[in-house]
Amino acid sequence: MQRGDVWWVDFDERRPVVLLSDDESSGFQAMQVVAPAGVDIGGLGVEVAIGAREGLPFEGVLRFALPRPGFTPCTWLTTVSRDDLIERAGALSSAKLREVAEALRAAGPGDTFSDSPQPCARDMARHPAQVPGRIRRVS
Repeated sequence: MQRGDVWWVDFDERRPVVLLSDDESSGFQAMQVVAPAGVDIGGLGVEVAIGAREGLPFEGVLRFALPRPGFTPCTWLTTVSRDDLIERAGALSSAKLREVAEALRAAGPGDTFSDSPQPCARDMARHPAQVPGRIRRVS
């Protein structure tokens, strides 16, 4: 289990996540793959496309909300344990990992991408809620 691996996890239903950390001492930091927003409203966020090349049977995105005053962003970060990981689907390329790291940096403090899990104010725990997206697409 390495940073960049794509795994199926059972939240309220089976969903894919990308591991953002290698260290499981306090759980793996991960980000849920969600459906693309389909709307382009610049300045609110970034989506990194994830799909067949990464082992998924559909096209999805990792969504990163950019910080804005008076706006509570959701970047779909969560923590999962080894027991939560059902099946490995694939892995991100080095180039895709760099895209994810750049998007996390753009999302601001609290969204870190490191070798060990970091606490995140936007941690969606075990049942991430769908939030309507108004996100700029990055491919």
